[in-house]
Amino acid sequence: MKGEKVVVGRTAHIVIPSESARSIRVKIDTGADRSSIWASNIAMSSDGELSFTLFAPESKFYSGTVYRTKNFEASRVRSAHGDLQVRFRVHLTIILGGKKIRGTFTLADRSKNRYPALIGCKILNKKFLVDVSKGFIRENRSDDLIQELKRDPKAFFEKYYHNNPRGDII
Repeated sequence: MKGEKVVVGRTAHIVIPSESARSIRVKIDTGADRSSIWASNIAMSSDGELSFTLFAPESKFYSGTVYRTKNFEASRVRSAHGDLQVRFRVHLTIILGGKKIRGTFTLADRSKNRYPALIGCKILNKKFLVDVSKGFIRENRSDDLIQELKRDPKAFFEKYYHNNPRGDII
């Protein structure tokens, strides 16, 4: 139902459609305004294009896909250890709780962190309720997909298959 808030716990799973159909466990961080994701190979070309890969070769989530964008910003971020850092911010599309969201993520070396990404308040705001008494809330994606297909088969095809001929679950 449109406008209905999804309940998430202290952790959740996201999918990054441009990476793969693999589910990534993330930390829900209501103490952080912004979201952050593990990035490596961050570089800037002479014409001002930012390039990076998500995760790193030692991560099971690493695909080697190189992202390139001129649509980015930089911001000062205080790390969990209290250090002030400058990080790049980029837009990424994720699926969280069955909702497709385009959000802003800072790029960080999260190789030593337990979770490869954290989801902050700006993504959660007005779309999700956080129940900290819950650990991870698993949704039944198959039932949701069946209902979505029944409601509008043509829209379902356009969303999941038209631009995705392999049929990867996003």
